[in-house]
Amino acid sequence: MKMAKLGAVIDGWIKASELTVSAVQCWTSIEEFLGIVPCTVMSMISENLIPSACEVDVLGTLSMYALTLASETPSALLNWNNNYGEDPNKAVCFHCSNLPKHFFKEGVKMDYQLIIAGTVGKENTHGTLDGTVKAGPMSFARFSTDDYTGKICGYVGEGAFTNDPLNIFGGAGVVEIPNMQSLLRYICENGFEHHVAANFATVADAVKEAASNLLGRSMYRHQ
Repeated sequence: MKMAKLGAVIDGWIKASELTVSAVQCWTSIEEFLGIVPCTVMSMISENLIPSACEVDVLGTLSMYALTLASETPSALLNWNNNYGEDPNKAVCFHCSNLPKHFFKEGVKMDYQLIIAGTVGKENTHGTLDGTVKAGPMSFARFSTDDYTGKICGYVGEGAFTNDPLNIFGGAGVVEIPNMQSLLRYICENGFEHHVAANFATVADAVKEAASNLLGRSMYRHQ
């Protein structure tokens, strides 16, 4: 009931304000005041092609939006997480999660947000989505602000979600990206955040062209 009410309020706010994206301060205030997490509500919003990013990641939701516009399908915001086995081109992408339904295999369920449960109490964390990301080709993108130049920059590329097994909570999948160690080096050396937007489409070139040519942004295209 609380999640339904929150969803109704957010839907009304988006419509009244004519918004195309949102970024939510998803913890810990909502858990402390409402006793829920907003993940499922955000998942439903993103599923409807209005990207909703967690942790007030405004540039993250802009990254999701760019991929959504290029593909006309839902985008998700994920963490670059652990290595996967010994393969240097594979890694785990994870979030708690608010991934759109479009990203999951069958068997996704609503559950408690285990990361924050120790802080606000498990009973106040219901509403996260737990499941495995399906396999398929993917594009990734990240916009960020360069504090030294006062400009927006970013990177974009393509890879795939695989069928490799995972034993983890939240929403997660294994990604395989050619020359991934070079990408990770670029991300670290240029100060990009741990969040990355993903989409089940091959639209990296379109996003780079739009950002570089139409917006005048500096975009790295990973090969």
